[in-house]
This record gives sequence, structure tokens and C-alpha cells, in this order.
Amino acid sequence: MDTKLFSTEENEINEAGKIIRNGGLVAFPTETVYGLGASAFDADAAKKIYAAKGRPSDNPLIVHICDKAQIADIAAEIPNAAQIVIDKFMPGPVTIILKKKSVVPDDVTAGLDTVAIRFPAHETAQRLIAAAGVPIAAPSANLSGKPSPTKAKHVIKDMTGRIDAIIDGGDCNVGVESTIVDFTGERPVILRPGGVTYDDLKAQGIEVEIDKNILQSIAPDEVPKCPGMKYKHYAPNAEVTVVEGEKNAVQKKIKELLNETNGKIAGVLTMYGADYDNAVILSAGNTNKEYAKNLFSALREFDELGVEVVFAEFSEKDGYGLAVKNRLYKAAAQRVIHV
Repeated sequence: MDTKLFSTEENEINEAGKIIRNGGLVAFPTETVYGLGASAFDADAAKKIYAAKGRPSDNPLIVHICDKAQIADIAAEIPNAAQIVIDKFMPGPVTIILKKKSVVPDDVTAGLDTVAIRFPAHETAQRLIAAAGVPIAAPSANLSGKPSPTKAKHVIKDMTGRIDAIIDGGDCNVGVESTIVDFTGERPVILRPGGVTYDDLKAQGIEVEIDKNILQSIAPDEVPKCPGMKYKHYAPNAEVTVVEGEKNAVQKKIKELLNETNGKIAGVLTMYGADYDNAVILSAGNTNKEYAKNLFSALREFDELGVEVVFAEFSEKDGYGLAVKNRLYKAAAQRVIHV
């Protein structure tokens, strides 16, 4: 398959929208990560997404909209707490799970009777959805299990020859996927942390809980309620180990670990700006918000540099800490050292 590379010019956005309408696949930028989009009303197109990513078909897709009025077209009901999120945080890096209407195919929702809905804040994403004339179902535009793409070059590497088109809209600002909140139970539950934090939701009077599986994987026979809960995610080729704790203890432990790598090319993802001998060092930034923006790009850069083992410094400094921890733990397949 020849994959077209589009800019954000109006005529190219319109052509990309036509591809979506006709059952094709288009990768596009959002404020969180790049998405791999197809018509949310086309079951066959949804199947193409799973095939392009190598994604398990029991992993539901998120439906992206460009107008709040579209929610009523695809959701059977909107609880009061969900309406608060819609009013306060949409458009933005948040996804809400609601009971779905039958217009959304089971292939989009992995057979669930619920639908995940997001209104991205990125102008290019909004323009593409409007040009398509339909909501767009989209997971992240990477090969399944690999770090999510935050730059067009990441998508080009993973998806060229697999999809119809890629829109280059520059770098993503948030860098980790949207917060997912499930409103279909007795109380709202955060299933995936992201750019809208637990504290943000509590500040709006929403009595929200945090799902127990955020820092672990769900059971093999359990159906995931949202993307990213069940399978190995965000992992580079390198083996990642998270070293979590206070600065001096973290740095001391990583220096010990670097002496035990048996000649493997080692990398360190630092949030303290530390120097390490005999290691490729990349900065995650000084805050968890910066860490979130830089994480996936850094994991991909380690691969490009041939790094075989990565040690990631981590300390939960601010509201973005849970989102970073969730991605780091999954990238490390739960290899975490607390010091």
C-alpha cells in the first residue's frame, strides 16, 4: 500500500477526510499522541485498524468527535458527572465511557455495550473529523505494544505501507494518551490517567475512583474496558527498569545497575539531570508534566541509538505523576525497583 504524507493545508485535510469517509485509514495529530483513524460507523474500517497495528481485537477503540452535539448521536445516556466533564474539560485530553447506541459497531467497541468518546483539542484533529463528516475511531498510531507516537516521524516509521495517509501536524504537546473515565457504573472510575488529573476531577465535585489495574495488568481472561489495560504497552526494544524514589538513592542504585549490565549498551532516562558513566543519557524533563511529554519520544530514541537496557529515574512529583507511572510501569513490564 502506498501511504500518502499530508500537510495541514485545507485541501489535504479534505482529501484525508474523504479517505476516512470511503473506509480508509489516516494517522493524524492530537494534543496527546498521534491517532490512527477510521470511520467510527464502519465495522470493516475498524477491522483494518486492528490489522494495521497488529492490535488484539478485544481492545476497544476511542471515538473522536469535533462537536459536543455528536455525543448524543453515539451515547445512549449522559450521567450528570459525565456532563460536568464534557462542559469543563472538552475539548481536551480526556475520554469518557458511556453506554452506546447501536449506530457504533461492535468492532469499534470490542463487543462491549459501552463507547469511549473524546473531543481532541488539537485543531488539525478537529478539522479532519469535520472534513470526514463522521466521528473517527482511533487508537494511537503505532505498532501494537510499542511506544505511542508523539512526532510524525514515529508514525512514518511504524505505519508506512500499512495505512492510506499520514498527516504531519508537528509534535504533540501532552505526550501521553488521554485520561479515560468510566461513567457506566455506580461511581465514575479513572481507567487510565492522563492530562486531566484525579485532582482536576475532584475539584469539579466529581466523586471519582482510581481503577486498581492502573499500575498492573488485568487478568488474561478479562475483557479490557478501555485501551492500554490488558496488553504490554509502550515498550521499546530495550529492556526497561524503573528506579523510583528520592534523588540520591535513585542515582546510587542506577550506578550499581550500570555496573551489572554485562557489556550491554545502557541508557538512563533522567529527571534529575544526572551524569552517569558509560551510558546514553536522555532527559525526561524536570517535572512529571515534562516527563509525560518526553517519555515516548525518549523510549523510541533509545531504540534508534541501539540501547539494550534502560534505567528510568522516577519520582511522583505532581498531578501528572500517576500518568507517567502508569506508562513507565507498562513499558517496563512491571520491572520496578523502589529505593
